[in-house]
Amino acid sequence: MSANERNDHRVGLPVMAGLSLAVLTMSGPAAIAQDSAAAIAGIEEITVTARRREESLQDVPVAVSAFGSDTLRELQADNLSALTGNVPNLNLVQGRGSASSANVFIRGIGQPDALQTFDPAAGVYVDDVYMSRIQGALFELYDVERVEVLRGPQGTLYGKNTIAGAIKIVSKKPADELTGQLELLGGEYNRFDAKAYLSGPLSDTVSFSLAGLTSNRDGIVRDPATNREYNDIDTQAGRAILLWRPTDTFDATLSFDYTKQTNALSLGRAEAALIQTDFGNFVDIPASVRVLHAPATGEYDYRTRTSFTGDEGQELEHWGGSLTLDWDVSDPLRIKSITSYRELQPELYIDIDATEFELGDVFVGIDQDQLSQEFQFLYDAGGRVSAVFGLYYLEENIASTQEAYADDLFTWTPAPALVLPITFLRTVADELETTNYAAFADVTFAVTDRLSAAAGVRYTKEEKDYFRTTSTFFGVPLSSLDGTFAFNDDDSWEAWTPSFSLDYQITPDNLIYGRVARGFKGGGFNGRANAAADTSSFDPEYVWTYEIGAKNQYYDGRLTVNAAAFYSDYTDFQARVGGDDPGSFPVINAGEMEIYGAELELSALATEAWDLRASVGYLSADYKEFVDCRPQYLPDCDHSNEEPPFAPEWTLGLATGYTWTFGGGSTLRIGVDGSFKSEHYLSVDNRDALKQDDFWVLNALAMLRGATGGWWVSLGGKNLTDEVYKTDGQEFSNVGNIQTAYYGDPRTYSVSVGFGF
Repeated sequence: MSANERNDHRVGLPVMAGLSLAVLTMSGPAAIAQDSAAAIAGIEEITVTARRREESLQDVPVAVSAFGSDTLRELQADNLSALTGNVPNLNLVQGRGSASSANVFIRGIGQPDALQTFDPAAGVYVDDVYMSRIQGALFELYDVERVEVLRGPQGTLYGKNTIAGAIKIVSKKPADELTGQLELLGGEYNRFDAKAYLSGPLSDTVSFSLAGLTSNRDGIVRDPATNREYNDIDTQAGRAILLWRPTDTFDATLSFDYTKQTNALSLGRAEAALIQTDFGNFVDIPASVRVLHAPATGEYDYRTRTSFTGDEGQELEHWGGSLTLDWDVSDPLRIKSITSYRELQPELYIDIDATEFELGDVFVGIDQDQLSQEFQFLYDAGGRVSAVFGLYYLEENIASTQEAYADDLFTWTPAPALVLPITFLRTVADELETTNYAAFADVTFAVTDRLSAAAGVRYTKEEKDYFRTTSTFFGVPLSSLDGTFAFNDDDSWEAWTPSFSLDYQITPDNLIYGRVARGFKGGGFNGRANAAADTSSFDPEYVWTYEIGAKNQYYDGRLTVNAAAFYSDYTDFQARVGGDDPGSFPVINAGEMEIYGAELELSALATEAWDLRASVGYLSADYKEFVDCRPQYLPDCDHSNEEPPFAPEWTLGLATGYTWTFGGGSTLRIGVDGSFKSEHYLSVDNRDALKQDDFWVLNALAMLRGATGGWWVSLGGKNLTDEVYKTDGQEFSNVGNIQTAYYGDPRTYSVSVGFGF
């Protein structure tokens, strides 16, 4: 395949959230004008790179969903969290207490803790570059060609820690002709967004693209005592790409992106009673507790108190660059090199208890950098054998400073009716160095014209070195407990992660497949260890997933039905659990989990103007073994009756859209979509206060487009029924009984105008 063919292929996309069934990922008016015409022809072929080579979505034996740029726009997708209602068995929300982290669970497997000593369970990739942290991974989607969501372990072809799946963001490549877009959006809470894109040639062999975004919104949460607003948006981002194509067989792509966020606090609501421990007079009166804050009652009204009174907020800088070299060495052999360097620098204040009391207030400052190199060797001679071989290297360094403030956690009573505070401050400084090496291979053999078999394997070796020092400062009369604790530990792990698949093309439009894959997520160290008892490292996680599926098209491409059923044996999952005292936060390999489920994605073009979509996910996730024999649980160590968090039994997405075409050629499209999640827990310990019941979210978008596709106006609404629902939770029940829930946005409306050339 020539370089021109690689960069000029068309990517059509099925309806996502009530959008047109076929969208060409082009820029400017051509893409807009051809949208309706493409839908009339049926569902356009979708090209993805789920197996590191370009293949039709309907031909690849992997459970994958894909979204193009126009689809994402009509989805009102500000960031990756918009995908959560449109992919079966995907839970992707803004992480707890943070404006920029992504809490991703796929098929019941994930890692919600943004602490730097935990690795993510779902790999997020931007232009094939792996993002090591969930902090900063809630990417704004403003110059995207497509997003692919691969469900199930992808541990053969992808970088470290894809035990749950992979999310691939593919940027728009520079165009051969001058093209551009400008879009302005305004909405409630003084929302204002501006997006711009410009691309074109600089010479016969060099082309460029520039993209920029500014997104601003007042806070949706208010402190009634101070009238300050929180949970706002203040993001600026940009990306520059330079493409050099001196021949038809070689191209080099240099990319640089930068994101800056300056936000107020991200606040939740205290769902349980918050308590304070009083130590009496240390002689006659035993320690007792008093309730500082009653448990929340009634529906959340987006009013929350906070103990922070200054300009404490959340700032983040995230930038990086990559150089991708793509060379067709010969007809059968293609070599690809991906070199990347990135830095991430968040400075976050978090009110974990979300009240006016100082029980769990923290500051976290992180300085992270990563260097990665990947080589891919792709072989395809047009015969029965095709293959991908590769080498991968990642070096990551993270240094952090942390402070925890809890002046309201303890008191003492030296005399009757005399209650005095005990101040508390804990400071932490730590450093983590990670080195990851891998080699991988995946070979596909066409047994017959219809039957293909594939086998792959990845060898991974990971080394980690961790240093932590913790200093604790109590006020009188506990000052004698002050002290500093430090430890240094290192460990390494090796893993083989194979995959096998068999697929049979019954007809050109009907494929069935079976797949077996193993996933691996590296071990680590307890980044909350404040005593020697909590310092041991925890082991890697592993999963074996067995999957069967079918991909079908009917009625000349007007109906697509893709289905999958799977079973996962998940072992040694890493759980942060509550300790037996306020300073104890153990991390354990809790045991085994059994997960099975089924998924259905359906897209239908009912008429030339009317389309429909449905996606259904069923998930059964149960602990086969959850053993926690710490002292507070003795003699009952068995927690296997509890439920895994972020694993709703049912996820459902329904959508429909209708397009009117007027005499002059302009179009009006109205789309409505709804998503459903059944009840699920937001914490490992299954706290009732951190449980979300069944809920629906309904969105709608109306878009008027000009006859030439050069302009458009849209009116959008999100969460039209004003559903109040929890998205994530903080559970530190051994620190003042903290159980804080975070909520999705209330109902909002917006108007946007855009122009393209």
